[in-house]
Amino acid sequence: MEYILMIIGAVLVNNIILVQFLGICPFLGVSSKVNTALGMGVAVIFVMALATLVTSTLQKFVLLPLGITYLQTIVFILVIAALVQMVEIMLKKLSPSLYQALGVYLPLITTNCAVLGIAIKVTEQEIITGHGFNILDSTLYSVAIAIGFTLAIVIFAGIREQLELVEIPKGMKGVPIALITAGILAMAFMGFANLV
Repeated sequence: MEYILMIIGAVLVNNIILVQFLGICPFLGVSSKVNTALGMGVAVIFVMALATLVTSTLQKFVLLPLGITYLQTIVFILVIAALVQMVEIMLKKLSPSLYQALGVYLPLITTNCAVLGIAIKVTEQEIITGHGFNILDSTLYSVAIAIGFTLAIVIFAGIREQLELVEIPKGMKGVPIALITAGILAMAFMGFANLV
């Protein structure tokens, strides 16, 4: 039951984009088509899961024992960058069209504050609560956060696709209506606050 509550909390109640407002750049940049948004979401799930697994292990077995936790952010960014490169190479080989569609936003996963923020959050959970997450909990939590990211970006992309089909005043087309829609979607997700 504890894991179910953690997953629901990560996906809906504390959605990384719509409640915590992290990862806005790819949210706005890649969300014009559902297929592209889904591809970005899957890439973020993969990178966030592996990044959390690797960074939690490095924190526990290297940084803490050696007393070099001040290098945490640099080490985590290097791990995330390496994983993004791996995803980029895989996408280039397996799905060239998705690789082209994601364009500049794929390398931006490296500096996506959502990925780095969750990697840091799960490793510092022990300091905050005194008991912390184990590696399984950390990875599960990060996957749930990434699923919430994917859910938000795919829903937003679907709404943006529908907005292309309706008549919108000229001054509201493009970014203005996208920002208003994102705000309304964020308010809708905040309605889940009493769920957990």
